[in-house]
Order: sequence, then structure tokens, then C-alpha cells
Amino acid sequence: MLKIIPLFILSTLASIHSLAGHVNQEKVALYQTEDWVTDGTFTKGIEGPAVAKDGSLYVVNYQEEGTVGRVVGENEVELLVKLNNGSVGNGIRFDGSGNMYIADYVNHNVLKVAAKELDNSKVSDQLVEVYAHSSLMSQPNDIAIMDNGILFASDPNWSKNSGQLWRIDTKQQVHLLEGSMGTTNGVEVSPDNKTLYVNESAQRNIWQYKLASDGTISEKRLLISFDDFGLDGMRTDEQGNLYVARYGKGVIAIVSPEGKLLREVALKGKFPTNVAFGGSDGKTVFVTLQKRGAIEKFISEFSGRSFSK
Repeated sequence: MLKIIPLFILSTLASIHSLAGHVNQEKVALYQTEDWVTDGTFTKGIEGPAVAKDGSLYVVNYQEEGTVGRVVGENEVELLVKLNNGSVGNGIRFDGSGNMYIADYVNHNVLKVAAKELDNSKVSDQLVEVYAHSSLMSQPNDIAIMDNGILFASDPNWSKNSGQLWRIDTKQQVHLLEGSMGTTNGVEVSPDNKTLYVNESAQRNIWQYKLASDGTISEKRLLISFDDFGLDGMRTDEQGNLYVARYGKGVIAIVSPEGKLLREVALKGKFPTNVAFGGSDGKTVFVTLQKRGAIEKFISEFSGRSFSK
């Protein structure tokens, strides 16, 4: 027998189907990369990247080495500062007050730009201060920061395939944490500030340490290792997953806090150097690409750890 379905039920079912289709489309859009800043905008030394509280994305080596650029929209980049004394930046991080820290691998420094200066369209190089310095650093590469302002710096020696790990306390004192590692590169703190992650590019290992509130580390153990390609910058999302730039493979590997490889996000460029979370909800992942001198982006399911602080 033919059943007659009331019109309002058919309308409701259609709405549900439409909504489901919309949700599915959104799921398909996750982890799909697209260009944000086109090729050659930055040099092949493109690195950084970090997002400020106002949503601006900061990336080093805009148009020439030794600069910091501010990305305010798609293919909209402006010069923030040209560093003095031949300094060249690498990793960038922000503290809770909005101050910017830049790893200067040429002069063995971590530089600082006060938050109030970032309100200007351009910053004088005289307003970039040396926050921390050690002549024992080979080349501070990437930096990570705890919620209390304690910094960590990776310090690779590429020619020797070795590296060091440093802590910079809030009194600006530099402390060597490990001096006999592989080529230390990406470094990151977990959302609860209880774990520190450091990777070794050439050895393709990611190590984790128990992290105390004063920045001391203990209980080192291997989180995950890879059979091929290099490792570069890393960031955690709010779930504690690590987003790891796989240099040469052209993917961002997403690794759980338990060391399980959850997925790989394919990029257009093969040489990603670092990642940062931004966007209105903190779920946009920006990726710097070395050979391209460009920035790609994709949408994650989760916001970045730094976005929620």
C-alpha cells in the first residue's frame, strides 16, 4: 500500500540531508592544502612562522635575508623590520603579553620585539633588543615557550650532524639542557606545559621530556622515529597532537601524544620548514615552504595550543 508522507516531514528530511551534505563537504575540506602566499614572496630561508593576538602572521626573510614580514591577508605581506648587525631570524614565538621572540642564528641570540612596537606598520631595527645571548650556541634555530614565559631553543650544528638544547629563563639567563644530541631542530611544549618535544632532523627522531614548571627536564624517551626524510618545525594542537614539518617529503605529519602517526597532510611544496596555527578559530595551519619561498595553509579539526593561550 502506498504511504503518503506529510509535506512537513519531507521538508525536514530534505533539510537534514542538506545539512549532512554540508557537514560532509566541511570534512572533505579538512587537511586540504592551498596557497596563501605565492612563490618567491619570501627567500628560500623562509621560516618562523607565528601568529600574533591580532591574527597577523609573522614570517622571517621577506624578500631578503634578515627581515621579518607581516602577512595580513592572502598575498598581502608588508615589511615589519630589517634586523641589524647582520642578524638573520629563524623561529618566532609570542609570549602571553604579545612580545615577539626571534631566534637569530647568525649572532647566537634570541631577539625580542616588545608588543607595543608591533602596533606600528614598521619597526625600527633599534627597537629590536637582544633578549638572550650565548657564544656557546652554534645557531639557535627554533624556539618554544611555556605559558610562564620560559623559552627553549634548539641549536643544530649541521656540518657535524649534532646539536644542543637550551633553556632561557625569565631572567634572560641561558642554560644548556643537553649538549650531545643529533641535529636538534623543531621544539615544542605540550598544551598542559608538562612535556617538551625536540626533534633531530638528520636522525629523524622526536624526543619527549617530562617538563617541570621551572623549565627543568627529565625522563627523556623516544616518542617516534621515521625511516626517511628530515624533520623541521613542530607545533601542538589543543589535543596535544604534534604537527611536524617533514622536510623533503612534502607533508605535515600529525603525531599523537602517544607517538602514533595519525595522518600525513600532503603539501604542494616538498620542503616545509615550519607550521603555525591561526585564523579566527585557531584551526588554520600555515606552512612555510623553503624552495618555493611561499606559504600554504590547511584547516585542522583542532585549534592550536598557542591559539588558546
